[in-house]
Amino acid sequence: MKGLLAYSLLLLISLLVVVGSESTEYFIGSGIHDITGPAANVNMMGYANPSQISNGIHFRQRSRAFIFHDKRNKSRIVFVSIDACMVDQIVKLEVVKKLKARFGNLYTEENVCISGIHTHSGPGGFLQYVLFDITSLGFVNQTLFAYVDGIVESIAKAHASIKPGNIFVNQGELLHSNINRSPTAYLFNPKKERSKYKYDVDKEMVLLKLADAKGHGIGMVNWFAVHGTSMNNTNELISGDNKGYASYLFEKEMNAKGTLPGNGSFVAAFAQSNEGDVSPNTRGAFCTNTGKPCDKNHSTCGGDDTKCIGRGPGVDMFDSTKIIGHNQFSKAKELYDGAKKKVTGPIDFRHMYVDMTNISLTLKNGTKVHTCKPAMGFSFAAGTTDGPGMFGFQQGSTTGNEFWNLIVKFLEKPSKQQIACQHPKPILLDTGEINFPYRWQPFIVDLQVLRIGNFVIVAVPGEFTTMSGRRVRDAVHKVVDAHFGNDTTVVIAGLSNTYADYIATYEEYHAQRYEGASTIYGPHTLQAYISKFVKLSKALVKGKSVKPGPTPPNLLKKQLSFVPGVVFDSAPIGKKFGQNDTVEVLFYSANPRNNLMTQQTFLTVERQEKHGKWRVVLTDGDWETRFYWNKPFILDPVSTARITWTISPGTPVGTYRIQHFGHSKGLLGNIQSFHGTSNNFKVTLH
Repeated sequence: MKGLLAYSLLLLISLLVVVGSESTEYFIGSGIHDITGPAANVNMMGYANPSQISNGIHFRQRSRAFIFHDKRNKSRIVFVSIDACMVDQIVKLEVVKKLKARFGNLYTEENVCISGIHTHSGPGGFLQYVLFDITSLGFVNQTLFAYVDGIVESIAKAHASIKPGNIFVNQGELLHSNINRSPTAYLFNPKKERSKYKYDVDKEMVLLKLADAKGHGIGMVNWFAVHGTSMNNTNELISGDNKGYASYLFEKEMNAKGTLPGNGSFVAAFAQSNEGDVSPNTRGAFCTNTGKPCDKNHSTCGGDDTKCIGRGPGVDMFDSTKIIGHNQFSKAKELYDGAKKKVTGPIDFRHMYVDMTNISLTLKNGTKVHTCKPAMGFSFAAGTTDGPGMFGFQQGSTTGNEFWNLIVKFLEKPSKQQIACQHPKPILLDTGEINFPYRWQPFIVDLQVLRIGNFVIVAVPGEFTTMSGRRVRDAVHKVVDAHFGNDTTVVIAGLSNTYADYIATYEEYHAQRYEGASTIYGPHTLQAYISKFVKLSKALVKGKSVKPGPTPPNLLKKQLSFVPGVVFDSAPIGKKFGQNDTVEVLFYSANPRNNLMTQQTFLTVERQEKHGKWRVVLTDGDWETRFYWNKPFILDPVSTARITWTISPGTPVGTYRIQHFGHSKGLLGNIQSFHGTSNNFKVTLH
């Protein structure tokens, strides 16, 4: 109640302030908060590579929240973009629970949308279904609540910053930043349909510019389809990948000079779209052993999928991340500066939960079909050219192999009904018929359509391929254009609210490359989604409500974790935590899991100013710094932190130092803070 009263007072003050300023259509708020998870000992989410364990930070993960409030009918929506691989059902459920405790029914599962940018360099263990937590050795509460608490705080900051403003939309073509990693599957789509499009991936970036009553920037959010896989599966540093870097650049550009990352009032989100088959590795896939292109149909090199690797535009993964991220930043800045078309009309939303496992559909030819319980195909285990799998699997497999067919029988032999329903997918993991120790993949998903005037956001619970996203947009356009106008913009917000793997078209499903093998509800998955999004869109334009649907489970209390805890930390005899031996800045350190340093930093780069005072110029949220944590072996209490700083052109000359901050755990479990300081050193002109 106090929150509602405070908000009413804020609106009144805002109305008084806006007198004499440009007329405004909306109330807008933006907020940013740190969501960086454990930077040590936790498997990273995305590549399903057991050896990819977090051991430091390149730059921090953030949650970026935007609130759009209609001045006329008092309806509002929240759109959040987070620097994580995806948004799981448990994340959304826990966020909404905390929002309701704080704001009552102002923010609910119906009007809050949370979307992941799909970086593959964030800690895992935050998804509530078994399959997604296998490589992370089960559930990691520390990751989940770093995300949940940070998302809630970003929304609270957006709530506190609400002011009258206007929204402008712009869009444009961004080239040299994405390619289709499954082009042979894309060719399975009808030629007539493909002929409508110039490219086999979406090159369009769609952007919203948010400005206050005086025209000053509040924030920006855009949607562009490209995987967060510029950082490859050997990376062990937490990173927002190309989209996180683009956000970092845009916020650095728009906030006051010297503002540290995550501390500015201007918030810039580079949100995800229909990136299912879209790679940032723009030079394509080549064989590491020969330098020649891989086999197109199976993405192998002489039958070996592990040697077929997609190559980014840079000299290494850091350089490729920088290039693809900068490309997105540059296009977004161009679109932001040129955004003149004002968004007008009411705010509204429709939401429902849907059980995707047995939806009946009637095709155009009159054939009756239905969706299936979840299952993963053989090609799922082959991985992609962005990150290949193991054990000899190949993409494009519709038959499996005898050895793995035998292994599958020991896991869970698929029923005849399931085999027929998922055909032509050869089932590797019959996840929909396994319930031990709890469900392996979601049955119930979270579907949502958001309206900001003549701008519509379709929040999808997974990774839609290029053509799947196009079909969804077309279907929604047919409904909303007749009511909102032909100038209505429709965007896909990918990996939102629930993660239900991939969604390939019916035709792509039959190619059974990675995306088709990971389309879990069978060949008619896409059509089922389209039917539900059309239903939501029709309810939206007609002003009618929809039934909420079945309640999804909250499995938090059932989660199992096998990630070893931090036993204790120790420095060598005669040494102290934070002590460094050389100016190369190698510190004796402690496990970063003892304290995530949320809204803080494990390091600072500081410049000495007049009168001997030190000013922080960089943190572990900056691109130029890297924090590497290392422990020689798991039971050794001694660990080190290696901090590097790549000095950028234009860095002021002067005296600098680097500090390291952390927390150590004693034998009795007590946690103590520490910090260490390097020797002073000079940066000079070359």
